[in-house]
This record gives sequence, structure tokens and C-alpha cells, in this order.
Amino acid sequence: MEALQLTGVNFKLASNKIAHHTDNYTSSALIVRRDQDFDIILSFNRMVMPKDVIAFTVGLVLRCLGIPTRVITNFNSGHDTDENLSIDEYYDINGRSLGRNDSIWNFHVWNECWFKRSDLGPEYDGWQILDATPQEKSEGKYQLGPASLKAVKEGDVNLSYDTAFVYSELNADRIAWIYHSDETLERVASESTSIGQHTSTKEVGMDTRKDVTHDCKYPEGSDEERQIYSKAFQILFGPIMYAANSRRMTMAEETPARKPEISGKFSDIKPPVLGQDINLTLNLTNMTSDVQTVNVNMNAVATLYTRKRMQEIMKDAKALTLGPNKTRQIPVQIPYAQYEKCLTEDNAIEMTALCEIDEGMKMLVTQNIVLETPALRIKVLGEAIVEKRLPVEVTFTNPLATEVEDCELVAEGSGLIKGQLNQKLPALKPNESTAVQLELTPSKKGSKQLQVSLRCSRIPNIKGFKTIQVAAP
Repeated sequence: MEALQLTGVNFKLASNKIAHHTDNYTSSALIVRRDQDFDIILSFNRMVMPKDVIAFTVGLVLRCLGIPTRVITNFNSGHDTDENLSIDEYYDINGRSLGRNDSIWNFHVWNECWFKRSDLGPEYDGWQILDATPQEKSEGKYQLGPASLKAVKEGDVNLSYDTAFVYSELNADRIAWIYHSDETLERVASESTSIGQHTSTKEVGMDTRKDVTHDCKYPEGSDEERQIYSKAFQILFGPIMYAANSRRMTMAEETPARKPEISGKFSDIKPPVLGQDINLTLNLTNMTSDVQTVNVNMNAVATLYTRKRMQEIMKDAKALTLGPNKTRQIPVQIPYAQYEKCLTEDNAIEMTALCEIDEGMKMLVTQNIVLETPALRIKVLGEAIVEKRLPVEVTFTNPLATEVEDCELVAEGSGLIKGQLNQKLPALKPNESTAVQLELTPSKKGSKQLQVSLRCSRIPNIKGFKTIQVAAP
């Protein structure tokens, strides 16, 4: 809270009088409604950069207003553009993604605020979801919430506001389709457990992650979770459409469900690291007693954290034979030199393998890869005392196989540094390390956090932090 101070709030009582009945409340008891206009005047003790997480800033503002608020991160977050509770992904006959509208973000961040829902009833009081960076328009504007967390968990997707969209972010089903040249669609994969993983917030009083997935939905694959999905779908589309959607998930519209003949998955030989070759294994298993010939089309594409496909890295096609009830491991290597210039700042790659057997049955295997980046090692070289110089050592090792230059460390921390500290780094050869000493002068006692980031065009998103206990003089 030291980074932000609330200077004032203008609730605009006169202009909101008719639309929101603000004449019925004093400013201290005012109920702020959706679409109500008001101004919040803030002051920061440091410059706020575009890189700052908006949800963090919104959380600070809401806490300044006295509203209990927490920041939530949802991993494998669904972006369901047509709100049919399904993330539909489309590929061509060679297994290359066609993009389209629905997507699965590596993560998405929003806020949850604790307040009453007099419009819904007391059973929906408690945590309410607000999104300061909404992905779609609601009622003609880019806005989301408040959506009751209880309503989301229980599948009450007809309740205000935007509950159906949030439900899909956390618990949509997932279907992959092949889009043929005659504009027909062929389902090649479907599952119901991957959307909304490790939904997290910060533990109170600790710099550790707290998993709150259980607050958002019932355990994946449980009877309760499937019953809630059925309830949500029928609320939106009715029982007839739900029956059709169930057939859509199993492709049982015209023919009985066919027993899978092959299965597959990617596995890492070792965790993929930025600057090193990526080594994966495609594991294909023949689930029949017959020999199977499989044609495999593999693709690797650099993506943003939103899974938007940016630049193709590699493609490969091969035919192989699988013995009866046997598993075959196909090695896949992507050299650093091949993916280096394709990567986005999110260091993400999507691998796909479209596998087709002689009889025409197809199977899609996907793997989202996020490359690990080297850590900044931060060491405090003395006792932290208010108004006394405190040396801190930051060590960085170049992970690339080539020399890097024009890199800079940027340090900041409320109560530790006024503004920012910037320190240029020398050119570093492959695997070479450098240790830089920074001098801080703490201005306030208590628990403070030092944040250090590396600015380097060839190695994006390198960050580190250190909690420092500052004593009084």
C-alpha cells in the first residue's frame, strides 16, 4: 500500500441522481453500481509503467476504498468468444492451427472483491469477480463483473453479471476440429479437464502461492463437476441442445462411438530452457492387436501467452509403423538456432502432431511449451537499517550459446529505493556470469520487497525479487 495513496473520491452525486439514485445515500454509505460514473484521485510514490499488472493496481484502489480484494491468476484460462461453454480449436489437414476466435490463454488475471449482492440474494454474497482487462464486450462495453464466485461454482450462469463467460474461463470443455477444404468439420479430440488449472492468489502474510481452484469449481472429472456443467449448459441452451452437445463431444450423431485405436502424448526429456535445444518425445501407442501404419504431421509455432500463433518454427511429416499393443517413441528436436529468432517475449511454443492411421481415423496431440529462463540471484550483503546504506549483490549468467550485450539491470522497491536504480551490464560470453553491486538506502522499517528485472532484447522477462527486513535505526 505504500506505493499508492488515495487522495480523494468524487462520487458525482448530482449526475448519478436519476440513473443510480445517489440522492438516497450519503457519500459514506454510497452503493456503487455497474455503469455508475465516479472519479478516484490517486498518487503514486513512483512512476507506474505499462508493464505494471493492471489487476494489482485495481486491487490497491479497491482496498483504499475499504473493499477487501485479492488478485487471482487463472492458468490455462479459457477465452470462449461465443459463450457456448466450449473452447473450439480449428486445424487444417496438416495439423496447423487456423487460429479462429476461441483460445486458451497460458494465464489470465482478475480481481475478487468481498461484498454483498443485494440484487441476487444473500447466498451469493462473498467473493465477486471483476476483470480490469476484459477479453470481450458486455452490454456493449469492455467490462466484466461483478460475477458471484458462488454462482460460477454452482453453474448459475444466468445471474448478473457475465457469469457464463467467467464459467468458461474456469471450466469450459475443449474440442479440436479439422477444417476441410469443403468446409466440413471433423472432430479429432475432446476433453473436459484442462481448462482452469491452479487458480491462485497470494497467501496472506507470506510470499507464497495459495491454490483457490476449489473455490471456483468442483474437482475436475468428479460427478459434481459434470452435473454442474450439465446444469450450466441447460440454463443457457435448454435440455435438447445439451443432448446435442453431449453427442458433439463424443461424435455420436451418426455412428456409434468408436474405440480409440491409437493414443499419444508429448513428454519432455528434460525441462526446456531458453538458449538450449528443445528435446521432446512423441509417444504413440497402438491400442489394438493389429499392426498400424501412422502418418504424422508435426508443427511448432511461436505463440504469445494468449496462445496467438505468431511464426512457424518447424514442420515435419513422417510415416511409421506401430506393432500390436506397442508404444513407439519418436524423438523431436528443435535447435536453439531454429527457434531463436521466432520467439516472442513470452518464450512460448505450441507443438502439434496430427496422427492419421490407414483407415482414416485421426488423433491430435498438442503440447504448450514455456521455456524456463535463468534466475537473477540476489544477495543482501549486510543488515538493513533505516537511512543506512545497504549493499546488495545481483548475479546473472548468460544462458545463450552466443554473446549478449546491451543488457541492463533495473531495481525498484518501495521503502528501499526512491524511483529506480539502473545498472548496465558488461558483454557476456556464453555461460559467463557477472555480479553487480547495488547500493540501497532504506527509508522505512518493516518487511520490504526488492524487485530486479533484466532488460535485454535477446533474453526477455528475466525478473527476481528479495524480501528484506528493515530495522529501525
